[in-house]
Amino acid sequence: MHTLQSDPAELYLEFLTALGIGLLIGLERERNPTAKAGVRTFAIVGVFGALCGGLAEHLNSYWLVGVGLVLVGLMIISAYFMERAAEEDPGTTTSAALLVCFTLGAATTLGFRQIAVMLGVVTTVLLYFKPELAGLAKRLERRDLLSVLQFAVLSFVILPVLPDETLGPYEAINPRNVWLMVVLISGIGLAGYLALRLVGGRKGLPLLGLLGGVVSSTATTVLYSRHARSHAELVDGAVLVILLANLVVVVRLAVLTWVAAPGLLPTLLPIEACALLPGGAAVALLYRRMRRESEPPVPQTSNPTELKTAFTFAALYAIVLMLAAWLHDLAGIQGLYAVAFVSGLTDVDPITLSALHLYGMSTVSAGQAATTITVALLSNIGFKLGMALVLGGVHLFRHCVVPMAAVAAGALIGLFLFA
Repeated sequence: MHTLQSDPAELYLEFLTALGIGLLIGLERERNPTAKAGVRTFAIVGVFGALCGGLAEHLNSYWLVGVGLVLVGLMIISAYFMERAAEEDPGTTTSAALLVCFTLGAATTLGFRQIAVMLGVVTTVLLYFKPELAGLAKRLERRDLLSVLQFAVLSFVILPVLPDETLGPYEAINPRNVWLMVVLISGIGLAGYLALRLVGGRKGLPLLGLLGGVVSSTATTVLYSRHARSHAELVDGAVLVILLANLVVVVRLAVLTWVAAPGLLPTLLPIEACALLPGGAAVALLYRRMRRESEPPVPQTSNPTELKTAFTFAALYAIVLMLAAWLHDLAGIQGLYAVAFVSGLTDVDPITLSALHLYGMSTVSAGQAATTITVALLSNIGFKLGMALVLGGVHLFRHCVVPMAAVAAGALIGLFLFA
């Protein structure tokens, strides 16, 4: 905060920033021939906002910003009611952009210059990508929008009200941290879920394998195992998708570690690299010789942000946390490895987050945490191979076992070398 007399260079920079924001938004609006406001209007409104903010700060009379906003609003209303052709832009978006421009201009002289610049760029991006955003909205179905709303409930309604304190036996459970992990997993799943819904089967098998792995590698493995059983000539494509989906699991573990316990990355990343290298080589070789499917099926996955799904994951994560703490206290690190093996059969996320939590509390070392996560990964790979055998038959299993065993062997080698 400053007065108009203090630090003129800083004040000039603030006014130039407000002018730049107005020019940036105005340039985008100038592209619309029916918009009633263009480069000059937005630039002037931005500077007007900066003047109102600067005077308000100098005179300690912040009502001046409100007066300026009202004046801009009256200008918009007068322009809106002027006679215009029926095909012209009614001005709703441009009017809103003018109000934002004035407010951002005022923010530059009220001590929020960096935030004003960021929001100015975001506003311009939103205005520029109108066709793409409109097309995206039309492709989304009701359940997709419901997913976004449910994620908002998980993140901004439930999370803030949970207590931030340790509870339960061994003080292993922090309700807010547990739900924060739910938000993290749901957010990753939601991104993949929406991308998968928008892409469909049009972009080919590799992209479906990647997105399917982000949403649910288990659901992807189930679908393509059944697909390979009923379409024996498409086994190579099914193997490609299943392998990619399960390689994404390895990448997910790295992302979770980076978010929850970045100090573990130097130990875990070399192990995961050893797992990814043979898997990536197998994908490259398989992709070169496989026959593409014209319209591959899309995995039908459940909405990752449903409250039932979220509460189930929270309960499972809390149980794994308590079980891991109890068995670690009872049987040492071997008890934690046993939990990792059993938990990893169906889902590696809960035990991974539990291991990261224990590492963050200095209960286990980096090597022990990395070993726990690797045990869960190996257990999960074995479970997926069993699914391929049961659901896809011996033919699919023979094609899956070598590349997936190579991934498991790479993880084991990395474990012995780096943990």
